[in-house]
Amino acid sequence: MLGAGSWGTALATVLARNGRQVKLWARRPDQADAINAGGQNADYLPDVPLPEGLTATADLAEALDGAEAVLMVTPSSTLRPMCRAIAPHLPKDVPVALACKGVERGTGLLLSEVVSDELPGHPVGAVSGPTFARETALDHPTAATVAFHFRYADRLAPTSSPAARLALSLSGNGFRPYVSDDLVGVEVGGAVKNVIAIACGMMSGAGFAENTRAALITRGIDEMKRLAQALGGRRETVTGLSGAGDLTLTCSSTTSRNMSLGYQLGQGIPRVSCFEGRPVVVEGEVNAVSVIELAQRVGVPMPICETVNAVLHEGADLQEAFSTLWARPIEAEPQALDLSIAHPQPDVPLQFGES
Repeated sequence: MLGAGSWGTALATVLARNGRQVKLWARRPDQADAINAGGQNADYLPDVPLPEGLTATADLAEALDGAEAVLMVTPSSTLRPMCRAIAPHLPKDVPVALACKGVERGTGLLLSEVVSDELPGHPVGAVSGPTFARETALDHPTAATVAFHFRYADRLAPTSSPAARLALSLSGNGFRPYVSDDLVGVEVGGAVKNVIAIACGMMSGAGFAENTRAALITRGIDEMKRLAQALGGRRETVTGLSGAGDLTLTCSSTTSRNMSLGYQLGQGIPRVSCFEGRPVVVEGEVNAVSVIELAQRVGVPMPICETVNAVLHEGADLQEAFSTLWARPIEAEPQALDLSIAHPQPDVPLQFGES
């Protein structure tokens, strides 16, 4: 398990609780030593006792020695250099699964494509779904999707595929995985949901309530579907755990850093003062740019994500940006009905601060 933050520790806990021998790699030697000495990750999950079979290390070679599978839980922005760092130590043909989400900035590549670039010959997959780390680590009933591209051999013997084998390792107690062969659809859901969650946070922080959040979630799912389909994924995947499930969770609680950032911005708090001024990495903020770059490259309109990106990175006023979003031309909901009608009141702003 490469990454000893809250989610990496939670997944390592699930695996060790199921009887697997897990090596948890931490960037800082002092953190690894503290985890081994205290039997807990005091920095990220202080109230979760870690099970036997889980050991921490800051040495990549030690972490990867004898590994039968590798899960990467590093920030999306550091994924490529991380792949280069592990390449000399990675056993041949070992599956690599991503537990981080996003699109690489500049290239517009899905994270699985980044791993395939840097680690050719290794099966690449993802673990994704509605999974807050603390609840997962505390063994609350939780479900997620394990997705890999299925090779010919995997289709002949699907129970021996990397996706099925990793799902079996994760399965036990409260953790229930599902298997998918649509890696593209799963990754798109994971990347886009963080941006939509910021939109929900912005509108909630501005004083709007459940109607608004439900509209953003539903139309956000449509943006996910369009992008997934354009990239070769399946629309139906987006209605599953890694799409609609993860989006609903992330948009429903400020436990999510994405929702929390949006909420603070919606309240009028300057970005530099959010999270009490702490330098918190928010994946949806990082990925707002790269998701839009990817969508534009394949010709997919994503108005909610575009609005979030405009506010975060282009200096747009939050109230004006969302008023413009709501006054877009009237469209049909089923894609098959090609319709666009000019909005009758395009210049009437939303009534912020009056809920």
